[in-house]
Amino acid sequence: MSKRIIHTVAIIPARYASERLPGKPLADIGGKPMIQHVYERTSLAKRVHRVIIATDDKRIASAVRAFGGEAVMTPPSLRSGSDRIAYAARSLKEAKIIVNVQGDEPLIVPDMIDQAITPLWEDNTLVAGTLVRRIGSEHELRNPSIPKVVLDRQGYCLYFSRSPIPFVRDHDQWTVAGDFYKHIGLYVYRREFLLRFSTLPQTPLELLEKLEQLRILEHGYRIKAVETSFDTIPVDTPDDLEKVRKLIAGTA
Repeated sequence: MSKRIIHTVAIIPARYASERLPGKPLADIGGKPMIQHVYERTSLAKRVHRVIIATDDKRIASAVRAFGGEAVMTPPSLRSGSDRIAYAARSLKEAKIIVNVQGDEPLIVPDMIDQAITPLWEDNTLVAGTLVRRIGSEHELRNPSIPKVVLDRQGYCLYFSRSPIPFVRDHDQWTVAGDFYKHIGLYVYRREFLLRFSTLPQTPLELLEKLEQLRILEHGYRIKAVETSFDTIPVDTPDDLEKVRKLIAGTA
């Protein structure tokens, strides 16, 4: 196994506007803003050397600096979290690998981040990596808010969808068909590829599925998947926020 130390920076995109939960990076969880939980957990990853919050909102930047974090302001016109981290990564010329940790993952496990980074540390031909987890219930499989992914025999992503994939033609019960995977939206990029990715035009399947990672596949690049046993609870709604508050408080 390679012992090289490759300078790795985690960038957490955080925007104030949210249709279902406005201002969620600043939502209080156990006396801390949510973005602080994400920042602190990301900082515990062994293969991350620096953590930056990329935001277009001065309130978020101020809160990050108040707890001792590093914040970079990005233009409000940027269309996605990947564009936001690419903007921040342009000035990080010492960084070889950039990790995109979602800003609404206050329960992210540091080991998950290290798991996703490892393939790019060990194989310099890889340009992008992500995490997948085996689906454990039919509810997860049928839930369109949980992206699904199918993999090839070498562990590269073949396709992402909000629909259950692969389609099981010969069985009524999904449990007899084999393994299904959900996609966990943590991305690792080689910096040069991230900057190139941010300039690629949006693609038809990306626009249909509303899944940005399909742009990478549609332009002919590959994403290496790492299977993890850990799970997360992204905060998308007020109900999610309450669930996370109870878990962090130890009352769930």
